Amino acid sequence: MADQGNWFGQGEYQGWQQFDYSQSQTQPGSSLHNQGSFYGNTQQATPQMFIPQHEIGKTAATDDYDYGNEPPLLEELGINFDHIRQKTFAVLNPVGTASAEVIADQDLAGPLVFCLLFGASLLLHGKLQFGYIYGIGLLGCVGMWCLLNLMAEEQRSISFTCTASVLGYCLLPMSILSMLAAVLSLNGIIGYGVAGAAAFWCGSTSSKLFSITLQMEGQRLLVAYPCMLLYCVFALLAIF
Repeated sequence: MADQGNWFGQGEYQGWQQFDYSQSQTQPGSSLHNQGSFYGNTQQATPQMFIPQHEIGKTAATDDYDYGNEPPLLEELGINFDHIRQKTFAVLNPVGTASAEVIADQDLAGPLVFCLLFGASLLLHGKLQFGYIYGIGLLGCVGMWCLLNLMAEEQRSISFTCTASVLGYCLLPMSILSMLAAVLSLNGIIGYGVAGAAAFWCGSTSSKLFSITLQMEGQRLLVAYPCMLLYCVFALLAIF
């Protein structure tokens, strides 16, 4: 023991022996008290212990969202069936009209349906040409979008999605032509005339919608010419 006392040092060894563990455990600020709380000897922590008391009532009071008047899911996704119906009727009626607000709606649900309908009608002929439809449609949308923005006034412009929406809706007569070609043979003068009439229908309708959106009444014929060229390509896919 003497050697141990010399090893540890007399002062340090005596201080270590005289250390009172009972007092250190009862003192809240002692290190052993903190260790006991670390190992779970104290009360278990709850989420409310980490939130100030003045914030608990405020959190409950801020959750006042009106879930009863929440808009429908289709409206949040941008799908408006009323606008789809008005655009479809505007395409089916060449002499009809539509409001600029409805035409400016960047809706791509209707064009996607008409593109799938056109491709499905081509499947009745034994033609799997969805790639041609989407490829030609994408190039046509890009070209018409650039052309319309160059022809429009400086204060007015049209978005790419709006251009694709109008061209997609006006593909409906081509879908009808493709369905007729599945039943009747259009490889003749009468068939070529019907295909030309369908292309003229699509071109005139799309130019009408574009002129209403951009207020280009005096330039409608200039807009109708490239639109008719685009739909003539789709007509060739339908009859050949």
